[in-house]
Amino acid sequence: MAEAPMSCDCFVSLPPGSRDDHVIFGKNSDRPRDEVQEVVYYPAASHPPGSELECTYIQIPQVEQTHAVILSKPAWMWGAEMGANDQGVCIGNEAVWTREPVVPGEALLGMDLVRLGLERGDSAWAALMVITGLLEQHGQGGQCREDPEPFSYHNTFLLVDRTEAWVLETAGRLWVAQKITEGVKNISNQLTISTEVSAEHPELRSVAQAQGWWDGEGEFNFSQVFSPENPPARMELAKRRYKGGTELLQQHDGSVTAEVMISILRDKPSGICMDSGGFCTTGSMVSVLPRDTSLPCIHFFTATPDPSRSIFKPFVFSDCSTPVPRVVSPQFGPDDPVKKQPRFQSQVDRRHDLYKAHQVALSTMETNPDEGLAVYEVLRDLESQCLSEITAMLGGEIPGDELGDLFFDCVDAEIKFYQ
Repeated sequence: MAEAPMSCDCFVSLPPGSRDDHVIFGKNSDRPRDEVQEVVYYPAASHPPGSELECTYIQIPQVEQTHAVILSKPAWMWGAEMGANDQGVCIGNEAVWTREPVVPGEALLGMDLVRLGLERGDSAWAALMVITGLLEQHGQGGQCREDPEPFSYHNTFLLVDRTEAWVLETAGRLWVAQKITEGVKNISNQLTISTEVSAEHPELRSVAQAQGWWDGEGEFNFSQVFSPENPPARMELAKRRYKGGTELLQQHDGSVTAEVMISILRDKPSGICMDSGGFCTTGSMVSVLPRDTSLPCIHFFTATPDPSRSIFKPFVFSDCSTPVPRVVSPQFGPDDPVKKQPRFQSQVDRRHDLYKAHQVALSTMETNPDEGLAVYEVLRDLESQCLSEITAMLGGEIPGDELGDLFFDCVDAEIKFYQ
């Protein structure tokens, strides 16, 4: 089988880990190098009773009401690597392998579950219940990259809202969850929940006993019981990234801000900002969730690969959120290679306008480093100025009017600079 993605890293800081009274969420999405991630806004919507929802591979019953969401997603799939909703919930997922086999056939992707949790959950816990309920009904599985070579996995999730975070780790339809109420936490392509279990599938321990993985005596340690005896190399490599991410968070424990989280996602020595062979960090997200519900949540997205050479642009949910078509990929309808059977027999150009402009800028940096660096320094200054203004707005120093245009304006400015 071809080299598989090393996947992702998720982070959260809750007070007192954060400098301010904010919950800070961050994720790097590590995917095949040429895969395009788009950033797409979907408004809240009502749906007719009995309607069906087409996910990446399967249809499931639709609910009558869905929340507004902003998603960073591989352009070929329905689901998302990470995102947020208008209720102040953020979710990111990770690939993981356990003693439970990955069942062949098509089901819900972990990325589908991220989007479904955001569309249907008004808190981190509610989104967790959505995901585990859908796991029970429909299972998880299916091709996880835009390629005919089979590659599937199970998933772990980090779910965050203004008050708490949940780590959700799955093995097929089984699951376990840990509640985080303070401090810092990260996850990275391995099982991390040991004995600190806050919630679990009702049959989790009985299945472990029946399989001979646990004798039923003493403390139940999920990661020990369900981790594979011979884990894939990518899970072993993830241990180093997990340790590096933990160390970076701990260095800033008590002072984590959006700027700090962005710097962690840009860190190459730890491997958090990944660039390895055919895979790299293809999209990044940071969110600031103030505990004060009178203040808006701010979500930053790159919409381009390599956060060390990309700009984080802010999005705020509002009644007048402006669509940003220049970070949305072309649609191919029924002719899309994902929808035609057999799947993935050809490739299409999914690049959106910002992705194309960013590619040109990176090429310029390689052929004319001085010119490319000058443009990038200006953009970094604009990013820094934007972060300062948002910090002042969250502190009540400046008004937060007309925030719905922020993301549109920043994308437009970035493309103009590249040109």
